[in-house]
Amino acid sequence: MSDQALPPGRYGKDRDSRMPRWAQVSLLVFFLSLGVAATVIGFLNLGTQPISTERTAFLVLDDAHVKIDFQVIRDEPDRAAACVVRARSADGDEVGRKEVFVPPSRDLSLRTTVIRTSKRPVTGEVFGCSYQVPEYLAPTPRPSG
Repeated sequence: MSDQALPPGRYGKDRDSRMPRWAQVSLLVFFLSLGVAATVIGFLNLGTQPISTERTAFLVLDDAHVKIDFQVIRDEPDRAAACVVRARSADGDEVGRKEVFVPPSRDLSLRTTVIRTSKRPVTGEVFGCSYQVPEYLAPTPRPSG
């Protein structure tokens, strides 16, 4: 093959196929911004959680109750938390649910609770925890005097 120019009368004018410099820079900035945004969103959604839990044990007490033991690990141990625990039946249905108050504590928070169920449970698990403690769950200070 040769590097000869093609006859313009037959094929039209030879155009420069490269993008203008401003378009290249604009695309680069756009894709870099998109990458940074995806990284931030991924970190916020998939990064470390402020509260983590681990079920340490569960015991089916009878056809209507399951006892669950779990530990709570917080990044801010001086703050109270609320955890939701639940019981499930053999077919996977949620058959009981309970909110548990976890008071502030510098030590590892170990909690035990019993969940009443609507049919025979086969497991108990921690659904999740939050620092947003509902008013009805937080202990109210008793009047002194």
